Amino acid sequence: MRPVRLDGRSLTQRTLVEVAHGAPVELDADALKAVARAADFLATQVAREEPIYGVSTGFGSNADKLLGARPARGGEGSLHRELQDNLIVTHAVCVGEPFAPEVVRAMLCIRINTLLRGHSGIRVETLQALTAMLNAGIVPVVPQLGSVGASGDLAPLSHLAIVLLGGGEAFYQGERIPGAEALANAGLKPVTLSYKEGLALNNGTAQMLATGVLAVQRLEELLETADIAAAMTIDAFAGRLGAFAEEVHALRPHPGQVHVAEHLRTLLAGSTLSDIPYHLVPKFRTWSPTAWVGDEDARFDISWKWVPLTQRHGREKFYARFRPFRGGKKHQPQDSYSLRCIPQVHGAVRDALEQARRVLDVELNSVTDNPLVFPDAEAMYVEEQVISAGHFHGMPLALAMSYVKAAIPVLASISERRLNKLVDPATNDGLPPFLIGNEDGTESGLMIVQYTAAAIVNDLASRAMPASVYSIPTSANAEDHVSMGANEARHVLAMADDLGKVIALELLTAAQALDMRRDMISAGRKLARKADPETFAAKVQGGPLLDDPGRATFLAEVEGLRAELAGAEEFGPGPAITAAHAAIRWRIGYLDRDRALDGDVRMAVKLVEDNSVLDAVRAALSA
Repeated sequence: MRPVRLDGRSLTQRTLVEVAHGAPVELDADALKAVARAADFLATQVAREEPIYGVSTGFGSNADKLLGARPARGGEGSLHRELQDNLIVTHAVCVGEPFAPEVVRAMLCIRINTLLRGHSGIRVETLQALTAMLNAGIVPVVPQLGSVGASGDLAPLSHLAIVLLGGGEAFYQGERIPGAEALANAGLKPVTLSYKEGLALNNGTAQMLATGVLAVQRLEELLETADIAAAMTIDAFAGRLGAFAEEVHALRPHPGQVHVAEHLRTLLAGSTLSDIPYHLVPKFRTWSPTAWVGDEDARFDISWKWVPLTQRHGREKFYARFRPFRGGKKHQPQDSYSLRCIPQVHGAVRDALEQARRVLDVELNSVTDNPLVFPDAEAMYVEEQVISAGHFHGMPLALAMSYVKAAIPVLASISERRLNKLVDPATNDGLPPFLIGNEDGTESGLMIVQYTAAAIVNDLASRAMPASVYSIPTSANAEDHVSMGANEARHVLAMADDLGKVIALELLTAAQALDMRRDMISAGRKLARKADPETFAAKVQGGPLLDDPGRATFLAEVEGLRAELAGAEEFGPGPAITAAHAAIRWRIGYLDRDRALDGDVRMAVKLVEDNSVLDAVRAALSA
């Protein structure tokens, strides 16, 4: 992989993701000069015995304690070095499952990039050692629970730094081993810390930033996949496209909403199912031995209902455009909110994500430790050059992540509502209940798939409570307000995975519904082309009896429907949804009869996780 050059000023979310997934890094030479100036400045100030927080004083509630020249109990050793070592070894106290390697690599990259700004006081050789550890593939074991998001991510970053000192544990070449052993196996040596280096290594927002960037990157893919699932559902419903028109969204131009509407228009371009005339869509009927003549493989019957002349009063204009038959598609000009309002809902989620992206972009090249070193500033006193501030406080990230966290169950919920519409015969516009023929009454079809989606949506909603609204003071109340941003971003990253599962279940269901809709319309076309008028008329309910004077009108109108269907080209989705459907069907077969669905569900989740469906659509659109 091509190395990513770090200079403290130009790291992007895209390049951070590259490093997270294995790209090496290299350090900018000019940036290292600034690093050296700050380190030399601190060494000079210590030699002058200037009091500097975290260098010649204790930390947190010990900030009022100045270091002596030697240990109080006597003996050799530097108190300055002991201060920095103790900061790392006592703060590495996180618990829980370790973060995934990509999260830890992103944390290391962020910390290196931040320190390259030259305002932290770390030495060049220490920064180079941290870089060598990253490039060697050493992944410190960082348990997930322990950061309150101010002073930064102290505990998890200490788990990063302790390996650099030869302590802790790390993953190396697939094994979890002691940190010292990992360094030795990679040909590296432990580091001895100097002034402020412990504080430079563990004081910052790297955990919440790393998890936030990786979560946003994943959510961007899931948003695009959610649009694909929604578009497939629209085709399965033979939905109405007017709600997505460009001129409509120009009147309320929220950026995400406009983007999603345009994306839907692109995904549905070329579809002959969407906006199909109402009367051409038949309604499902349960198969019976007399349903079809000469077609024993059919798993369904179809029907229409004729609208008598007596029921057309006041609707003459409508029936001048559409034939007087009610099939599967209801005679109404608008679809339900979960279809019609996709741009407004998906778009609002996209806008929440975009706000988070703006915050993350700023944070990626910010200095987030404390105190801040300004070696080149003209000053009378050292406190004008080493300034204690609060850049470690994670609230900017925490609030951005809480916005995204609230948006995730919204996107999952509307996806589940579309899934539910597809399996519910009261709302699926003429498709079979639970999308299965069930002529013997023994089949459940996709009934319980909706249960699973509903359970996940409820779980996501219960996890959407912002962590950032509940501060718990720490460090003997010296840190009396904290952000909880690390929990916020960690929740978002985990919730993104579960959101993907809901979208996968919608895709699984929509693919089945699309097949059934297309097959039912095709069955009507096939019958219209080969059957005589009376045979075709047998599929139409509500017609007059044979001796009724209105029978001739009825047959003439049925013949009009038959002729239109017979003359129509095959109905189906456009290229984008055809590609999405093919990606699903390549791994998951059509459900003609009940079977064990656990494998199908796992595969659907995998197709979303590895972006198989998304990649297929992108390829189709770029062809």
